[in-house]
Amino acid sequence: MKKVRLGLIGDNIAASKAPRLHAIAGRMRGVEITYDLLVPAEQGAGFDELFDRCAAGNYHGINITHPYKERAAERVEIESPVVRAMGAVNTILFEPAGPRGFNTDHTGFMAAWRVRFSPARPGIVCQVGAGGVGRAVAFGLAELGAAAVRLFDLDRARAESVAADLREARPGFDVTAAASLEEAATGANGIVNCSPVGMVGHDGTPVPRGLMIGTAWAFDAVYTPVDTRFLADAQATGLDTLSGYELFFEQGVVCTEIFLGSPADRTRLRQALADPA
Repeated sequence: MKKVRLGLIGDNIAASKAPRLHAIAGRMRGVEITYDLLVPAEQGAGFDELFDRCAAGNYHGINITHPYKERAAERVEIESPVVRAMGAVNTILFEPAGPRGFNTDHTGFMAAWRVRFSPARPGIVCQVGAGGVGRAVAFGLAELGAAAVRLFDLDRARAESVAADLREARPGFDVTAAASLEEAATGANGIVNCSPVGMVGHDGTPVPRGLMIGTAWAFDAVYTPVDTRFLADAQATGLDTLSGYELFFEQGVVCTEIFLGSPADRTRLRQALADPA
């Protein structure tokens, strides 16, 4: 059986389901996958040093998660003009000519949203969080035909940077960096969490339940745990919801296709992941 070594660089990734997804996807193609969880602090290295170790070692490719997606984009060749504009990558393929970067969060979010909500459009969206996954989702919302995106991040400069890059990529698109969460949520049709709040190690919810009243749908990029307080509050308020697990699955399918160079059997992979054995 062919052997392929992959990895994930990120913080707070002990609960990641990515190793299992890639191991199953590999077996379905007759490939033995080794998938390492690489936390820079635990490896005694900064992000760049750890990246260089992977590039110089026998890694075929790596995934990147919070908070390194924007830094990773600076280290790779990016073919897609959309991904270059968003300035964040989550998938890297090491090749003789150099590392190539992709953003399957972007395509994965759009695929998951369409399955759950199509043929509706997102409308006016309040988005909390403007980091790496926030960039991918904001660009995805624009491509899905959102009427407007109101970005809120505790670091307003980061939200303003995403808004500026999105306006440059899509002239005329209505995207702003809101001064407050209340401002971002006012008049919104949908509400999105792209912050780490709610994931394992970051308890809580990024949006008070009262601000959800009047919106129609919600999406949480967090998938560990799958059932976040944010989504529970949204469901209790009557919103249609989309779980971060669907983003995880959709982006993971495309990741396996990039790493292994062959189409994935989506149905079999989803069924296998659902089997606790």
